[in-house]
Amino acid sequence: MSTDLLPAATALAPRITALRRTIHAEPELGLHTPLTMAKVRGELADLPLEWRTGPSTTGAIAVLKGARPGPVVLLRGDMDALPMTEPDGLPFASTVPGRMHACGHDAHTAMLAGAARLLAAHQAELAGEIRFMFQPGEEGHFGARHMIEDGLLAPLPDAAFALHIMPDMPHGQVTCRPGTMMASADMLRITVTGRGGHASMPHQTRDPVPVAAEIIGAIQALVTRRFTAAEAMVITITQLSAGSAHNVIADQAVLSGTIRTLSAERRTEVRGALARLADGIAAAHDCTAEVIVTDGFPPTVNDDRAAALVAEVAGALPGADYVPMAHPLMGAEDFSYVLQQVPGAMAFLGVAPTDSNDPAGRPGLHSVRMTLDEAALPRGTALLAAAALRFTERGWPETSQNT
Repeated sequence: MSTDLLPAATALAPRITALRRTIHAEPELGLHTPLTMAKVRGELADLPLEWRTGPSTTGAIAVLKGARPGPVVLLRGDMDALPMTEPDGLPFASTVPGRMHACGHDAHTAMLAGAARLLAAHQAELAGEIRFMFQPGEEGHFGARHMIEDGLLAPLPDAAFALHIMPDMPHGQVTCRPGTMMASADMLRITVTGRGGHASMPHQTRDPVPVAAEIIGAIQALVTRRFTAAEAMVITITQLSAGSAHNVIADQAVLSGTIRTLSAERRTEVRGALARLADGIAAAHDCTAEVIVTDGFPPTVNDDRAAALVAEVAGALPGADYVPMAHPLMGAEDFSYVLQQVPGAMAFLGVAPTDSNDPAGRPGLHSVRMTLDEAALPRGTALLAAAALRFTERGWPETSQNT
């Protein structure tokens, strides 16, 4: 199966590359990506697909029905770009100022479209149904959650798979892991309120700035001394704002940052711990503190069986380079919402150039200097198609510690 799919995907390389480049040149942000969606539908217009759309986004699910009944598999690709300015250089660089595909979603969409074409060629042999989820709004806009709430996944599929390119991973290498793959990502805001006044007479004020600074230091101790080092956690304060003049002590200081955890339990526990810490420190200085945590994406948790299936099909591709993922990443993904509903897995595909002597040293995701080797994209297309076919033919494999 996998042996046949990679040559077929390689034959589709010109179409996959062309679609990726035309999407790259016209990046779109957020939940509404009509130009990108139109490009996808135009590329797949000749295939026997049924399309589903919802009211919240311009995303769509294309359904390929097999010749006989069987399980349902969802394959997902995201479509939105980032609000970043792309430097000159590529002949197909962004033509929209302040927008850039710096996270590889153009490649994800193109690989998924390629997988749809590969699988449509097997429709007569297919048992069950394959759904292709073309999703906008991954970059912090909760696109997957919106599409789920719109009912586009109903009835729920039996399995779900997604692939994310990694520009700083060796060309063609695939990695995955059972269990938690990526972290949750919540936004933290702490407002310290004191009493402002003249900077020359600080004793007449309750200066919130040193209180905020003390909270920042205490957060580092909270992470390292209250939570086990065996389960990674990140709390990073990225902004501190206070005051309007060099000789004025402000009434308030505001801290902003991010919280990353690997489990729902830690995600809940750390919020209470932060509130107690900030309240206590502020009260010791006759100030008050308000802690607001805004929900972001939950942890991305792979099903053990799905991770084993990815390892199996990736390892069966000609020229296979599958490497088990040693530990979770502290980045976040809104495919996590799908995995809360459906057993499945996300995997990473290395797209560093084949001649790179130091893939890990190359610019990573969300860098304006990020590039990818398009020659790796057919392998991603073949992997997505192989995962879907493997599941429809034989269901879940036996799990293994080597996934």
